[in-house]
Amino acid sequence: MKNSALLSFILLLSSSCFLSAEDPRPNFVLVMADDQGWGQTGYYGHPVLKTPHLDAMAANGLRFDRFYAGAPVCSPTRASVLTGRANDRTGVYQHGNPLRLQERPLPRALQEAGYATGHFGKWHLNGVRGPGVPILGEDKYHPGRYGYDQWLSVTNFFDIDPVMSRNGDFEEFRGDSSEVIVAEALAFIERQAKYDRPFFTTIWYGSPHSPMVASEEDRAAFSKLSEKDQHHYGELVALDRSIGALRAGLRSLGIEKNTLVWYCSDNGGLKVNPPSVGGLRGLKGSVYEGGLRVPGIIEWPAAIKRAVRTEMPASVLDMFPTIVELAGLPESALLEPYDGISLKSAIMNGEFGNRSKPIPFRYTGKGAWLDNNYKLVVEDVEKGVYTLYDLESDPAESKDVFDALPRVAKRLKAAFESWNETVNASDVGRDYHERVLTDPNPRRVFWTEIPEYEPYFDDWKKRPEYESRLKDL
Repeated sequence: MKNSALLSFILLLSSSCFLSAEDPRPNFVLVMADDQGWGQTGYYGHPVLKTPHLDAMAANGLRFDRFYAGAPVCSPTRASVLTGRANDRTGVYQHGNPLRLQERPLPRALQEAGYATGHFGKWHLNGVRGPGVPILGEDKYHPGRYGYDQWLSVTNFFDIDPVMSRNGDFEEFRGDSSEVIVAEALAFIERQAKYDRPFFTTIWYGSPHSPMVASEEDRAAFSKLSEKDQHHYGELVALDRSIGALRAGLRSLGIEKNTLVWYCSDNGGLKVNPPSVGGLRGLKGSVYEGGLRVPGIIEWPAAIKRAVRTEMPASVLDMFPTIVELAGLPESALLEPYDGISLKSAIMNGEFGNRSKPIPFRYTGKGAWLDNNYKLVVEDVEKGVYTLYDLESDPAESKDVFDALPRVAKRLKAAFESWNETVNASDVGRDYHERVLTDPNPRRVFWTEIPEYEPYFDDWKKRPEYESRLKDL
């Protein structure tokens, strides 16, 4: 009995260390835009859009000029952020697929290590399609199932004056959606800072995804554009302003130095004018650079003392492995096999150069294999249709060099096909403890088909994001 009591006391003491002011572990804030293209920042010289707060973040941190989403659409990238694994391994093949509950997600790993965990904004990993609605408390795939202590979330994209769900309870908010969720995230962060508890926070915007509704003030600078493009760029103005509020909030709490803020977008840009992808080929939905390459910035004053810019390829797949190292988690926190790498040495020591592990993509029968400057594009995975590009000399992917560089082509093709076989094994559950899929056919339905939402239809018909879905119901 004495030994048992002593063991209990030791366990209690060790867990209480997570709440002490001596805890040196960094806080983590992962921020993600919805459909912001690689070229839509001021620091890349966009012709009409100014992003002073993102520019300031880049000027005070590590800027990745070749940063990649996990896939060319939203839900798959979000799955890769939370697992460090290619989306097809996790069952998130397309937008709206739920993330398998058998996965070993990042927020749960940090929650178990004593971090407070909060999610704010778009979720889109619960199998519900259509414009974003508040997530039901009984939803099988709500954020809490994956390790979030607190969540204020919607199923998908959301807009001005949003209706959201706080741990299952619906609430209405006033204001721009980006500013709403940053304010709520800061309130969560302030509560943790008060008790010196490390925190992990995801802030997933609904902007600039359609339907786009920006204020007159935020649209003013774009009066020469079409009305649709005015709203698109106006939403990015508000999003950038919310980045300023986030940075200012961390400073006012005195915790900015040991808080790592990692910013990116979930996929490439949309067809707008001026263009969104900075001269790259393709748009959202494409496995060319315009569909995959996105803004990428890390700000962490305790470790990054000056502005750093790198061409080393990096990806959302790297977020989980990097956080594992920085937070001192065991590697077993990651489910094998995982596809990212830790960027700790790049962040802490400025060690850049060739990437040690290629960045893989597989999405709706297409794929890509990014090995530093070479990129193999897989037009058809099943039939084996390939093209090859040298991104150093041809960033616009205009010249196929597959036949001109046979040894490179052969090497990348073999590597992709070998990797693809491991994804096929993952797809039938071989990665999990059970060795099978426990939920082989999860739902992927529009929320208009879910009975629990029917009582809200009449009220929601007046909202711009729901109008087209509800007009005939």
